[in-house]
Amino acid sequence: MNSSDTPPASRLPDFAGTTPTDAMAAAVDADGPARTSGRAVLAWGLWDWGSAAFNAVVTTFVFTVYLTSESFGASGTVEAQLGWALAGAGLLIALLAPVTGQRSDTSGRRKLWLAVNTYIVVAMTAAMVFVAPDPAYLWLGLLLVAAGNIFFEFAGVNYNAMLSQVSTPRSIGRVSGFGWGMGYVGGIVLLLIVYFGFIQGLFGVPDEDGWPVRLAMVVSAVWFGLFALPVLLTVPEYRGAGARRERIGFFASYARLGRDIARLWRESRHTVWFLLASAVFRDGLAGVFTFGGVLAASVFGFSAGEVIIFAIAANVVAGVSTIAVGALDDKLGAKPVIVAALIGLVVSGLLVFFLHDGGQIVFWTAGLALCLFVGPAQSASRTFLARIIPAGREGEVFGLYATTGRAVSFLAPTMFALFVALSGEAYYGILGIVLVLLAGLLLLLPVRATPQKIAD
Repeated sequence: MNSSDTPPASRLPDFAGTTPTDAMAAAVDADGPARTSGRAVLAWGLWDWGSAAFNAVVTTFVFTVYLTSESFGASGTVEAQLGWALAGAGLLIALLAPVTGQRSDTSGRRKLWLAVNTYIVVAMTAAMVFVAPDPAYLWLGLLLVAAGNIFFEFAGVNYNAMLSQVSTPRSIGRVSGFGWGMGYVGGIVLLLIVYFGFIQGLFGVPDEDGWPVRLAMVVSAVWFGLFALPVLLTVPEYRGAGARRERIGFFASYARLGRDIARLWRESRHTVWFLLASAVFRDGLAGVFTFGGVLAASVFGFSAGEVIIFAIAANVVAGVSTIAVGALDDKLGAKPVIVAALIGLVVSGLLVFFLHDGGQIVFWTAGLALCLFVGPAQSASRTFLARIIPAGREGEVFGLYATTGRAVSFLAPTMFALFVALSGEAYYGILGIVLVLLAGLLLLLPVRATPQKIAD
């Protein structure tokens, strides 16, 4: 950072008498607030609460399940087409996320682009009402899911970059944990509304032509749209160091991105290593939820209703633990939290594997233990990165965070499928996910948590 970009002393928080962790955290963002505003934090966290409409309802439990049903084509074919659609979306995210994040930083329009991307996702979700249960509508559904994923990731880049605008170095862990926790709790509430109100017919929606799912998409769109408003109305637009960088054209942004990555490698190599390590273990974390329901049904004999009940319980456990562990993040630092969580995940996963003959009680206990550690690892990963990002580069580096995550998103599914194929037993897939988590842990261990200033 140039001396001209150093904020006045009056804007820096007082760290006299703080721990080394506090001092390290001081590098989060010199442009951030002097104290945490509960109103701003709540407004920011409500976006996460609302985003469960897309995460939980659209992509996990409801719409994609509907879209891969026999109404849209032969089993195996529609799942493959969904996979290809999401793979294409992932490629576009990997190519575009860092540059779009960088440009939102330098334009000083971080909040504007959060709004634009969020409401594109809202529109895509609402448009899913037109996807009737007929093969002719499959590609419309795939297009909406893929496009929604792209713009949801873009919105997430800007949302994550705002973390340093609503927190201080001393509170960033608690604030990040609160946001993740709000996402889990929001998912629980909306899933209950959708499942009992629409899927189980409590609201009296006709159980034909896919109307329960299609109308649930409209409710989900309204849900996200409403709960995204507080952060847009409460948190000021970004006016920090990044907004003072020279604005350049779209394609020139890639040249700047290349120079910035090279500079990160030279001057903050541990930031690059963390991006790589987190990409691996975050894919393992995604695998826990992606294949948890599959394992519950195929290995432990859960019915469809029991899977939903377990999913709700899993979100409760993950949400509570994430909010609670946020305080430890601030006290001990993010890396110890991530390391402890990954060790807990590996141990819990091995318990599920070795004790699988014990029946459903094993999955309820060891499976929920897995969920206990997932949220803290996700939240602390975000705060670790936020603490070491050079001021004004939050959007750009969180864009790289999204890109590296997408670049290795094949790991957990591949390892899961490979172990199942080699053994012929579904429960062996647990070992595949555990190995991905273990690999991420080993990559993380050498990474230093000391922030380094990087010149503009």
